[in-house]
Amino acid sequence: MSLKLSFRQLLLGAFLLIAVLLGATSVQALLTLERLAAQSREISNDAIVLTASAQQLAERSVAMERSARQFLVLDDAAFRERFAEAWRDALAALDVIAGALPGAEPTAFADWRRNGQAAWQALEMPRERRNARQLRLDAALAQLPAINDELAERVKEEVDRRNAAILAELDERRTILKGQVAASIGLAAVLALAFGLWLARPLRQIEKAISRLGGNRYDMPIAVYGPADLRRLGRHLDWLRQRLAHLEADKSRFLRHISHELKTPLAALVEGVALLEDEVAGPLSPNQREIARILRQNTGSLQTQIEDLLRYNAANFEAQTMRRDPTDMVELLERIVDSQRLQWQARGLTVDVAGKAPPIAVDADKLGIAISNLLSNAVRFSPEGGTIHFTLNVAPASRGKLLQLDCIDQGPGVAPQDAERVFEPFYQGERQPPGARRGNGIGLSIVREYVSVHGGSLQLMPSSQGAHFRIELPYD
Repeated sequence: MSLKLSFRQLLLGAFLLIAVLLGATSVQALLTLERLAAQSREISNDAIVLTASAQQLAERSVAMERSARQFLVLDDAAFRERFAEAWRDALAALDVIAGALPGAEPTAFADWRRNGQAAWQALEMPRERRNARQLRLDAALAQLPAINDELAERVKEEVDRRNAAILAELDERRTILKGQVAASIGLAAVLALAFGLWLARPLRQIEKAISRLGGNRYDMPIAVYGPADLRRLGRHLDWLRQRLAHLEADKSRFLRHISHELKTPLAALVEGVALLEDEVAGPLSPNQREIARILRQNTGSLQTQIEDLLRYNAANFEAQTMRRDPTDMVELLERIVDSQRLQWQARGLTVDVAGKAPPIAVDADKLGIAISNLLSNAVRFSPEGGTIHFTLNVAPASRGKLLQLDCIDQGPGVAPQDAERVFEPFYQGERQPPGARRGNGIGLSIVREYVSVHGGSLQLMPSSQGAHFRIELPYD
């Protein structure tokens, strides 16, 4: 899928979407908590008002009774005014309680008002009817404490009910918020994973393309799908692939041409040196014979290097065609070792082959060239009388099994600073065998080329003495 947006814009959009999702959940949770806190404060205030009104009702009832009895004894109008004032305060508290309690007013409110009214009427009776007034007042005031207790209990029940209701709503909202937060986090994780996988896909394509370029695989076009900037990077990589392919073709063509161009005059030099050594042009003096020997040695060295260049160039082309057949690796190893017997016996070396492995489907000719180059490299660097070890083994892998072929010599080994470049074409390390001419540095490159085309790998393993190379080939 192609997008006009860049990778950075999509990444920013993904972060903003996740941030908005989590932010909306947080805001909703904050608003819910704020509303519940406001309700809790309101209920607390109502509870305080109700409790205070119930206490005021009780206190005013006591003040009414005290003022009424003082009025009966002293017959002072001031005490009756005090009674009226306490009565008004009590009625106000009663109205507050009545307004706060749900549903219709209970009979206790009407009873309280009726008894309060009866007490007032008793105080307004003539003085001559003192006994009747006393009896009527006692009857009215005697019922107020019980009514006050009943109303106080109703107030307490209402406060408890409201507290229970806010606690229940708090629990319910907390459960809902937990679910919303969990869902938001889960959805954010899913979105993050989805965006990560989606945006990582073009990055994996770029990584594979760079890996192919690093492995000199220029035959597959590079196409990157996704954000605009990554698609543009993919086009640049494909341009680079084509450029490198052209450079590789130019290099191979140059090697072929220069090698062939050098072989013709070199053949004339070799023939001329041979004629001189055969004294076709006349007898040679000792000094002239030494010069002819030096010429023969150097022309032979030059011829070997030209042939190596041709062989390396041929390896790049031959690696593109494979013919796999089940191959006995022990038999192939022994054949390669026997083919170079004269070289390693001339230096007093010993070559042993150990281990075994099931037959593996490989191109025996190409893998034989790789093993032959590995052996030639070991022979070149091994000291006189040394031993070269070849070991076969089968190791488990993440997918199936691997055939491991180890080649270990007793030479100077590979210098640490050369370890990363030892397989590069034409690279020569610092540790060279004493007295030997410097090679052209393409032997191990040919080994890696043929091993790579088999889907395997060539590695330089840690070793306390000598060089330890390992070829790993997958069993299909």
